[in-house]
Amino acid sequence: MTLFEVTHLRCESLHNPVGLGVTIPRFSWQLKSDGVHVIQRAYRLQVCCNSDSGEFNENELLWDTGRVESERSVWVEYGGKPLESRQQYQYRVKVWDQHGQESAWSETAYLEMGLLHPSDWSAVFITPDSASIDPQAEEIFLLRKSFTVRSGVRRATIYATSLGLYELELDGERVGDWQYTPGWTSYRNRLQVQAYDVTNRIRSGVSHAIGASLANGWYKGNLAWQDQRNIFGDTRALLLQVHIDYADGTTDIVGTDGTWRASTGPILMSELYHGEIYDARMEKTGWTSATYDDENWTAVSEVKHAVDILVMQENEPSRITERLKPVALLRTPVGETVIDMGQNMVGRLHLRLNLPEGTELTLQHAEVLDRDGNFYTGNLRNAKQTVRYTCKGGGEAYEPHFSFQGFRYVKVVGWPEETPLELERFTGHVIHTDMEPSGTFECSHPLLNRLQQNIVWGQRGNFLDVPTDCPQRDERLGWTGDAQVFIRTAAFNYGVDAFFAKWLRDLKADQRSDGGVPFVVPHVLDEKAYSSAAWGDAAVICPWTLYICYGDRRVLEEQYESMKAWIDYMRAQGDDEHLWNTGFHFGDWLGLDAKEGSYIGATPKDLIATCFYAYSTGLFVKTAKVLGRHEDAEQYAKLYEQIVAAFEREFMTASGRLAAHTQTAHVLPLIFGLVEGSVRERLARTLAEYVQENNCHLTTGFVGTPYLCHALSENGYHELAVKLVQQESYPSWLYAIHQGATTIWEHWDGIKPDGTFWSDDMNSYNHYAYGSIGDWLYRVVAGLDLDEAVPGYQRIRFQPRPDSGLTYAKAAYQSVYGLIRSEWQLGEDEDGSSVTYEFELPPNTTAEVRLPGGAMENAVVNDADVGQAAGVLSAQQLGDTLVLELGSGTYRIAIPASPGAKG
Repeated sequence: MTLFEVTHLRCESLHNPVGLGVTIPRFSWQLKSDGVHVIQRAYRLQVCCNSDSGEFNENELLWDTGRVESERSVWVEYGGKPLESRQQYQYRVKVWDQHGQESAWSETAYLEMGLLHPSDWSAVFITPDSASIDPQAEEIFLLRKSFTVRSGVRRATIYATSLGLYELELDGERVGDWQYTPGWTSYRNRLQVQAYDVTNRIRSGVSHAIGASLANGWYKGNLAWQDQRNIFGDTRALLLQVHIDYADGTTDIVGTDGTWRASTGPILMSELYHGEIYDARMEKTGWTSATYDDENWTAVSEVKHAVDILVMQENEPSRITERLKPVALLRTPVGETVIDMGQNMVGRLHLRLNLPEGTELTLQHAEVLDRDGNFYTGNLRNAKQTVRYTCKGGGEAYEPHFSFQGFRYVKVVGWPEETPLELERFTGHVIHTDMEPSGTFECSHPLLNRLQQNIVWGQRGNFLDVPTDCPQRDERLGWTGDAQVFIRTAAFNYGVDAFFAKWLRDLKADQRSDGGVPFVVPHVLDEKAYSSAAWGDAAVICPWTLYICYGDRRVLEEQYESMKAWIDYMRAQGDDEHLWNTGFHFGDWLGLDAKEGSYIGATPKDLIATCFYAYSTGLFVKTAKVLGRHEDAEQYAKLYEQIVAAFEREFMTASGRLAAHTQTAHVLPLIFGLVEGSVRERLARTLAEYVQENNCHLTTGFVGTPYLCHALSENGYHELAVKLVQQESYPSWLYAIHQGATTIWEHWDGIKPDGTFWSDDMNSYNHYAYGSIGDWLYRVVAGLDLDEAVPGYQRIRFQPRPDSGLTYAKAAYQSVYGLIRSEWQLGEDEDGSSVTYEFELPPNTTAEVRLPGGAMENAVVNDADVGQAAGVLSAQQLGDTLVLELGSGTYRIAIPASPGAKG
């Protein structure tokens, strides 16, 4: 009997979620087996009400699918009785394989629903009474309430949200470890609610106290570069309910109302951009304990605000995910004291202090030092990124609460000269959305490995509740163009399905009635900041990418009308409905072929716009087919053909030349499939010539860079793509590493060879867009790819390229079905170089493998001939490429090379 079991149960891709807001949740699981070519043929899924014993309660089944003949093991929709607010449920799964082997029941998994209806709310939003505390005061508001609990507590849950940011305490201890709640959404349309299980902290028959700190945050704090404030509202407010369930079946609710009390405390200012001012001498010790005397606190007022826009938390929360120790204490040439964290990170600094009362410390944060080694903050623009802390004396610990910084270096001012500054008193707390890591890449080139680390750190730093463009200056906005060029790379490194699904709902909410998409989501710029090509296309590209990477049809269903509206918007823009040749566009943003003084590359903006018009329309046609919208599929397929024809008429000469002479102009038609045959060959040849003429360097910006190496590799110029990526002189990915980069830069020359800076105006050293090269490393060099026709990596494509100027490369990806690996290594034998491959694919998946230079007669699979190896479903020779069909399992394939060959 072989190993065969069900593992990794998930509901809405989450493990045992609390506070779920999806009324028809979906279930996923993975299979574990030591066999090869294991396929699920049937499953049985049961859902029941939770039992206090923790045992699965078969007597209270809400849904039993019975045996369902299906390979489906991801996104299985619940089909039982309606799920109710606040109720807890259990579920389990068993499966059968293609040989009839039956697994045991899986371990029991759980889900708990949140507050699903506006009527579930009896509490009201509250804020300090304006007669006593200025609503526009910079101080952080404190709100508290004491309450008594009856005997027989069975369960206790807090549901909370705010206008602004909040942190909760219960009986003097922090509630949960989530940061910057309730997160950032399109606040006019959607406001998230968090659920906290506090059962183990509520004791029967005693008094308790709950308190909340309220800050401006994204809701009413400083946003963008025009000193905008109060974009979504001008009053901070808290909405909270504590539900206490008793063994007798009754429930008490403690909610925000007029009986709460308010004050201010030690946080005198806290802003996302500017940092925090904290005076520890003003702490109100014990303010969230039941015995605290709040007689001198002020009353609260009710804030009228709709509850029908409330939604339960949709993505993973932001958390402290890593703690870094400083690597050096520096004394700069001008005599300043600077801490070096060794890594450009996003989060905040935690301090452990033992300094005299009244000592005032100032911590200023920056990404880089200047060429003389002095502290540099010019690229922060108006963002202060400064923390000021006044000690209360004695041992104390502190870190900012409602601000985050993007930094590697921290300048310390005010440290007493008579007290040694000890680095162990400082810890960097790395904060981002707590996505599950999913992908790794490694190769024989140390700088490419550092590049991969930089890509990951750039993602971590900028995926803080929304996909921001930078984490340090007065911006930090959800730029749509940056998000769409990076999403495929992002989906390899981390599980971003919930993260982007939440962000896309905000995109849809902020989309105009004419289909226009804002430059940034959530939308916080002026009304002109809408609808640039390649930026607005995030409305189509991002949902489609989530679908192919995770197999999630629902994201297409949810975003379908938004996708369609964007296509129709583009259709209405041009002088010809099949061209987009009007309006403002960012073009090939930061392209190196831009005119002096311009941020926009030389590629014609109408060419870029029309290319993306065609590309998004083509993706929408695919979406319509997936969802069975046959009429739309037919209509928009015709539109797509007309756009392509118009593109050829407008931008191609009769002899097949492109009427634009830039790298990006040639990349887009190639990668979007707008040219075929001899025209495609000519464009690819011209692109290669442009790269070679530039001494094997790129000139592309945000639009062309993500696709440049793909376009070369797919069209017979892989060797040139390899040279481009391994180029170490400016401009290149590895150039920045030589300049000390530990994240991806916004500009290729953010730091010039002579150590000077590109500019103060727009020069982020943590800006993930150019990290999109990661997608080429994973899919092309390591060869780990998917088949869009069978999404979610259920059908895998292994197409490694050992001709990549490396001696080995390896990638691993934790898919919704399980772990996938693709590895190759060059070796030497008597006849010349050989290649050894290793592939792993999980149960319920298959793979097509294409091995260049392989031959059926001498390839060895797991020490057996190809035709005899277990798990090899088929093999064929296509020219000099060996093509194998593999079932699940682990495979080691040795390919001897022809005499004298070198990889």
